[in-house]
Amino acid sequence: MPEAKKLLGVLAIAGVEAYQEQPGEEYMGEKQRDHFKNILSAWRNELREEVDRTVVHMKDEASNFPDPVDRAAQEEEFSLELRARDRERKLIKKIEKTLQLIENDEFGFCDTCGIEIGIRRLEARPTAEQCIDCKTLSEIKEKQMVG
Repeated sequence: MPEAKKLLGVLAIAGVEAYQEQPGEEYMGEKQRDHFKNILSAWRNELREEVDRTVVHMKDEASNFPDPVDRAAQEEEFSLELRARDRERKLIKKIEKTLQLIENDEFGFCDTCGIEIGIRRLEARPTAEQCIDCKTLSEIKEKQMVG
């Protein structure tokens, strides 16, 4: 992925504008669900393309360097790329789970308290499963458990 594209948010990757709610519009109605389906699908496709580019890059760049330092540097580079792809693979699974929630009409509501997560929070983090209050409490508890 080009450096400039890494800095873009998921809205820019999907090529969509921030959702403009209409007065009296039902939360997570068909238009909103379609908006998030587009965002998530474009994000998933972008991640899959990055995986494909990595495979091609690793095949093209794989060399058996006679110098152990060069070989070690290449192996370290590949290791970092594979670690990043593993995180992206997990994110793709989370995106697919979120797309399934949209299909089941269960998207956009907090798993903990059941209230609306909110359009802006979901645009910032489309795979969010908790409202901002529950997530904040969860993070505070996590910090307290760690010490």
